[in-house]
Amino acid sequence: MAFLKNITNFVVKSVSSKMKHLFLIMTFLGMGLFLLAEQTYTVKKKTLPEKVGKVYVIEMKEEIAPPMRRKVQKGFGEAREKGVDLIIIHMNTYGGTLDAADSIRTIILTSPLPVWVFIDNNAASAGALISIACDSIYMRPGANIGAATVVDQSGGALPDKYQSYMRSMMRSTAEAKGRDPQIAQAMVDTRIVVPGIDDSTTVITFTTSEAIQYGFCEGETENIQQILKKYGWDDAVIITQKLSGVDKIINFLIHPIVSALLIMLIIGGIYFELQTPGIGFPLAIAILGAILYFAPLYLEGLAAHWEILLFIIGLILIAIEIFAIPGFGVTGISGIILVVAGLTLSLVGNFNAIPAGQIVQDILKAFFTVIIAIFISLISSFYGSKRLFSHPVPFLGSLALDTTQDKELGYTIANEDYSSMVGKTGFALTILRPAGKIMIEEEVFDAVAINGYISKGQEVEVVRYENAQLYVKVKN
Repeated sequence: MAFLKNITNFVVKSVSSKMKHLFLIMTFLGMGLFLLAEQTYTVKKKTLPEKVGKVYVIEMKEEIAPPMRRKVQKGFGEAREKGVDLIIIHMNTYGGTLDAADSIRTIILTSPLPVWVFIDNNAASAGALISIACDSIYMRPGANIGAATVVDQSGGALPDKYQSYMRSMMRSTAEAKGRDPQIAQAMVDTRIVVPGIDDSTTVITFTTSEAIQYGFCEGETENIQQILKKYGWDDAVIITQKLSGVDKIINFLIHPIVSALLIMLIIGGIYFELQTPGIGFPLAIAILGAILYFAPLYLEGLAAHWEILLFIIGLILIAIEIFAIPGFGVTGISGIILVVAGLTLSLVGNFNAIPAGQIVQDILKAFFTVIIAIFISLISSFYGSKRLFSHPVPFLGSLALDTTQDKELGYTIANEDYSSMVGKTGFALTILRPAGKIMIEEEVFDAVAINGYISKGQEVEVVRYENAQLYVKVKN
């Protein structure tokens, strides 16, 4: 019995000793995990000095688009130059384009300076993504944050591949700032349910009090001054970003709608110049449109040298096709492709700076913008030219003759016998592109080629006589 008692005591002591060691191990492991978590949190939350002397405020109250991306980029650069301690984004937006929002998010996440956001009423869609990227979020009473589903121009939800990418960005951004990633991605997709917050029919949109409750807002405040007062920074110097006149012009020109209008100006100017060669005014308009289109995109790093070169080479090929090569073939088609490619790719950012899932979407969006603008421009130019040259226009009276020379006033049609020349044949005395000179029965006449181009020496046939003008084609 004594032997069994000794064995029992030994086992109990051994187990107790192991339990003690296990307890100590678990204790140290728990402390280590706690310290690691605390260390990770402090890395995520950029530290502020005890006394904030300068605060830089960026107004974000428009659509999240390329102009806003440029504004934020310049603002962060200026904030570093001025040596500020804190950047505060004053936000009130319903969202915008995903690529611009992602660029702004990246600027915030990689900024060495702490970035806070004050939501003045709305931080929807792209605005929610940008807000979550900030180190601290403050909201006005009655403000909202969320509803980050990716939608098209009509407001309908895009296919799941786009939602998946947005969910991923919302998750990773929330994780980077110590917020609940499940709630963040539930702001995008109705299928993600967070118990106690939403159901399977809605995406999450928080009010101010709800955002505070679930860790997506640090506090409720009426304005930026109250935020600073809360931390004892009442005397901090507030520097509000102010754009120069040049910056405002560039921001205006790189807006997608303005870019589309400039494309219409380019195509319309070229069309009118081809319709009335030699005037020069439409061509000048087209050149001005091209400069206004490419210059700001080039300055912003969107349009590279080779993209502008594609556009120029395309125009040269189209001109060669029209004025030097009979018919319309490979050269002209290649020129059109290069022009469209140059205009499209200039609207898309550097591929190295765009996530893989976003590249195709950006290219397609830019492509359809260019195609629609070209189509509308050609239709408008065709219709406009018909109206312009068939009806008198009062404000063009100094540029074009709109009076008629009626027979009753003594005017007669010159060379009425030319109408009898329809069907006669001769040859091109000069190149017709489309106007030139032809020789028929040893006489020289002015003529216009109906197909746009006829080489010197080719046999031609008069097909019609209209408005004192002979129209010819290459004789079959």
